[in-house]
Amino acid sequence: MCAIDTIPRPMFPTAALRCRQIQPFHVMELLRRARELEAEGHDIVHMEVGEPDFPTPRPIVDAATRFLAAGQVQYTGSLGLPALREAIAGHYRERFGVDVDPRRIAVTPGASGALMLAIAALTDPGDVWLVPDPGYPSNRHFVRAFEGVAQALAVFAETAFQPTPEQVSAAWCERCRGLMVASPANPTGTLLDATALAPLAEAVRARGGALLVDEIYQGLSYGVEPSTALALGQDLFVVNSFSKYFGMTGWRLGWLVVPEGFERQIEKLAQHFFICPSTVAQHGALAAFAPGTRDILEARRAEFAERRDLLLPALEDLGFKIPARPNGAFYVYADVSDLDDDSEALARRLIEHAGVATTPGLDFGNRQPRRYLRFAYTTSAARLEDGLERIARLVR
Repeated sequence: MCAIDTIPRPMFPTAALRCRQIQPFHVMELLRRARELEAEGHDIVHMEVGEPDFPTPRPIVDAATRFLAAGQVQYTGSLGLPALREAIAGHYRERFGVDVDPRRIAVTPGASGALMLAIAALTDPGDVWLVPDPGYPSNRHFVRAFEGVAQALAVFAETAFQPTPEQVSAAWCERCRGLMVASPANPTGTLLDATALAPLAEAVRARGGALLVDEIYQGLSYGVEPSTALALGQDLFVVNSFSKYFGMTGWRLGWLVVPEGFERQIEKLAQHFFICPSTVAQHGALAAFAPGTRDILEARRAEFAERRDLLLPALEDLGFKIPARPNGAFYVYADVSDLDDDSEALARRLIEHAGVATTPGLDFGNRQPRRYLRFAYTTSAARLEDGLERIARLVR
């Protein structure tokens, strides 16, 4: 008899501790409530979920349809179609002037798959990752899922809600594995330009750590040309996605760029985690970098900029404060403290009594979460104006 067999067990299995320590994604809870209200006949203005309202560009749909019509929908290699990895490398070369070996690119089931692979490849039990707070919630939960520790770095409006090298130096410990940053960032929409990112990379390198850069919203920047952290060196881990700029959310396709020497480790994990990314989605994505598709996407970027410029002053007129101007993604992170002392309660009032769905700061960390609401301008200008009128009636 194994010694472990003598340990009393409950009659029915309980969830692992990691599951009990991972919080729900509150925006999805609000989305569920919005859908319930819509099913009851209520009209809801959606300003909560980070999903572009534009349809997938027609060239991508057509490419996937042609492939699907042939009926040969089989597995690809675990790291994705060679042609798609080449196309992504070409994208970096043509748009950013950065050479990336296609062998260092892993195509993944969404950017979430890329984040999972990177954290799994780098994290041993007890390893510490520094994560900005506020920041994308899944990052800290991925770290926990692989038995690491996510240590929050409180970030402030004065530095565009981005960490500083001084913070990294002060927080670094013996078990620190690396730093995670995002540009453009969720929920704040702020950017890390090269002058801000380079010293962060040096601070991490000097300590033998890994820098993981989330570029999921790359391409969606306003008044500033898009850039990539890969211009700073070949030793970074960079996550990207076909969801946001390319408008392929439901296709679940992203990619991960890894330093040379990590390709095989990532491939082994991908083989077991996913087998491979969606074959249909990959064949569609081959058209994502075509000139005609680029024209469609740039026109949409211009429309997002117009929506941002509509939303920002209107929210400020209503009493919301915007402590850091968003120059990317499609979010406004607004301080509600002049209107309510609890952003979650305000979000509930907005959805129940004004028919406007927003995301409270509770999703994004522990630094004053009840002070902030995230507004997503992923709906038309007309719907934004409708939502703003409803908010005005409620807060005034």
